[in-house]
Amino acid sequence: MNFDLTADQLDLKLAVRDLARRFTDEYWSDCDESKEFPWDFYRAFADAGWLGIAIPEEYGGGGLGVLEASLLLEEIAASGAGMNGCSTMHLTIFGLNTIVKHGSEELRQEVLPRAVDGSLHVCFGVTEPNAGTDTTRISTFARRDGDGYRINGRKVWITKAGQSQKMVLIARTVERSPERPTDGMSLFLIDIECDEVQLRAIPKLGRNAVQSYEVFIDDLWVPESARIGVEGQGFRYLLDGLNPERILLAHEALGIGRAALDKAVRYAKDRTVFDRPIGQNQGIAFPLAEAVTRLDAAELMARNAASRYDAGQPCGRVANMAKWLCGEAGFFAADRALQTLGGMGYAKEYHVERYFRESRLLRIAPISQEMVLNYVSEHVLGLPKSY
Repeated sequence: MNFDLTADQLDLKLAVRDLARRFTDEYWSDCDESKEFPWDFYRAFADAGWLGIAIPEEYGGGGLGVLEASLLLEEIAASGAGMNGCSTMHLTIFGLNTIVKHGSEELRQEVLPRAVDGSLHVCFGVTEPNAGTDTTRISTFARRDGDGYRINGRKVWITKAGQSQKMVLIARTVERSPERPTDGMSLFLIDIECDEVQLRAIPKLGRNAVQSYEVFIDDLWVPESARIGVEGQGFRYLLDGLNPERILLAHEALGIGRAALDKAVRYAKDRTVFDRPIGQNQGIAFPLAEAVTRLDAAELMARNAASRYDAGQPCGRVANMAKWLCGEAGFFAADRALQTLGGMGYAKEYHVERYFRESRLLRIAPISQEMVLNYVSEHVLGLPKSY
């Protein structure tokens, strides 16, 4: 059993770290406060070829695995970019997996090369106001109309919709059956820069450089070629992406926790009260020691999950546990960092409050910690399903 990264993986981490740290904490605070998409950062990573790290080589990508993609996002988060940085490219890495695995060759050729070079932005439309975690309750509907479909519905919490030209959308193509609720949903790749699609940004607590949107779809016609895979199999296609998504987000949580902890440790060494550095006090030192212990332990589960996924081994158990553990460890580290800095931790100039806000997000999105525990209760412990 070898827990060491390969030489190539270590080189990847160093290269990403070097590029990401060219963008300062002040850059990210300015983007967050002004709600401006971090275009300079995005273009730098596009020009360096990182956006297509997990997209097959025949479409211009790097053809690497989820582990390498996870290391990329972890380093970005740890640089101080946090969720604002990761969210610029997370969906390119994860969301397009559905097109890679299930899309027609025509769709792959249309989308993947342009996603790799950064010229095409694609968002992912699943969540709805009245459905939430229960995707089987979505009401967005795509009805047959000639040689295509006419789509009507509403989505919410759609990341990067305002910067995207296209959306991977799940919609019902058959009315919901109580006996088989996951049947009858289909995936589509739709254009959203049109009169039939309207957007509204959602004011929110954090990660404001990459905004979230309500999306209103009114009588949008799409050709049959816009459908991804087989009609009615959309929910199954979504499930294909759940484990890699959890693994990627676990590593993002780790990165934010590392960034916060680094700030706290440096402050604890430099800040002097009562003629001694505050880090000499166990009341300060022990919580930070616990934070790094939690992060290191969670990292092992996240690395295990990524390695198993890339090896084609069952990984639902460890992917969900990694998301839970890393979400908790990242937030604990950010919370302890804020406590270490005291009032200065609440001040924007030290940036810890931004890490705190963004680390909190990873305990509720894209799936809550409670829903992860539901999975573990049912599928690991064999307890009765609770929902």
